[in-house]
Amino acid sequence: MLKTTAMIALLSSGLIILFFPSKELKVPTLPETNWGSKKSGKESTEIRPFKIDVPTKVLDDLKYRLAHRRTYAAPLEGVAWTYGISTKYLNTVLDYWRDNYNWSERQALLNKYPQFITNIQGLDIHFYHIKPTNLPKDKNLKVLPLLLLHGWPGSVVEFQKIIPMLTKPWPNQNFVFEIIAPSLPGYGFSKGAVRPGMATAQMAVIFKNLMHRLGFEKFYIQGGDWGALITANMAALFPEKVIGLHSNMCSTLTGSTFLWSFIGTYFPSLVGVNEHYSRYFPLSRVFFNLIEESGYFHIQATKPDTIGTAVSASPDALAAYILEKFSTWTSTANKERDDGGLTEKFTLDELLDNVMIYWVSNSITTSVRLYAENFNSAYRALKIEELPINVPTGCAVFPNELLSQPESLLKSRYTKIIQYSLMSRGGHFAAFEEPKLLADDIFNFVKKTEELSAAKAA
Repeated sequence: MLKTTAMIALLSSGLIILFFPSKELKVPTLPETNWGSKKSGKESTEIRPFKIDVPTKVLDDLKYRLAHRRTYAAPLEGVAWTYGISTKYLNTVLDYWRDNYNWSERQALLNKYPQFITNIQGLDIHFYHIKPTNLPKDKNLKVLPLLLLHGWPGSVVEFQKIIPMLTKPWPNQNFVFEIIAPSLPGYGFSKGAVRPGMATAQMAVIFKNLMHRLGFEKFYIQGGDWGALITANMAALFPEKVIGLHSNMCSTLTGSTFLWSFIGTYFPSLVGVNEHYSRYFPLSRVFFNLIEESGYFHIQATKPDTIGTAVSASPDALAAYILEKFSTWTSTANKERDDGGLTEKFTLDELLDNVMIYWVSNSITTSVRLYAENFNSAYRALKIEELPINVPTGCAVFPNELLSQPESLLKSRYTKIIQYSLMSRGGHFAAFEEPKLLADDIFNFVKKTEELSAAKAA
């Protein structure tokens, strides 16, 4: 009886929130803050070619550190990765890094696509810019600009496999993409802010200005992890610039969506998920997984410089911290495996490419500061993440993503979802794990958006 009464009360509260929402938020005009060390003087608009070129002394120092690492505490018997990364398997990875990983070859691969640096709001921003080439002249393909944004602990390395898929003609499509894939500020070869206050909304301003610098007044955007939040904020703040938003981590975390998620655990039909219940519910399982996987989150959101300093002190510490996320965020089942399932979706070379970006740029501290900026009280008070998104949206929902939400709940923020895809496999690092699946979904979404635009113009 008590449980039934409580559920009726919750349901009533949810209906009130749904049909009588809070006062509509106004879209703020964010200042174009100079985040660099030089606050005065005219900003350079130069776009400079860039190549990754790591000095030999940095590589020699890395090899020395790997060869003279400490002996780690042995893992407990039979725990696999449930206590974190297995130091037994970590030694395997570190030995490979020291003895077999060929940075000169990997660096050449990462330099395969054109890269540039330009100064936006006082910060040097690194980006790949890939234009499609050798297009068949008889097909009259449209070339559409697409901004790709990564997250943490990833980098532009995540896009190496999907870039050629997006910049070549796709079956039964009359368009192809011109890719702009930046390193987030404070990540890799993009400089980080020298003063506090740069959260995802402020990064949205930077990337809007980057696209303007490159000559794009309207463009498509796509992202996962932090890239999903930044692109969502771009769509909310600058809808006139965004043709369409595609995300592999659509989310809305308001009081009403939390309440409806709780209700959906007991009455899934009310949120329209009877057929796919196990993807989203029960909420207790989802929360337990999030709590187990989010210890890093709290420290990075409160003491980023402490963890950044500790992790950046040695390459083995950095590898352990990052690779553990590529294990469990690809699939939480991987923690039951002695090898963490790392090479199920990735090669060691690919994983170490990503670790190397953090190591050679010494950017782990500046990257994790984003957590502190996005979750402090001053930024949360702006309620940027509650602004509605009124541009055409496609959500790709991968089954091993840490948090997935039903389409019905996402519509409270993403008001124009035209594609909601339940993907057959894959986890958090979609572009890195399943580039073909993600590319296919992006093409299908953009095709729908282009057709809707054409129909509206007719």
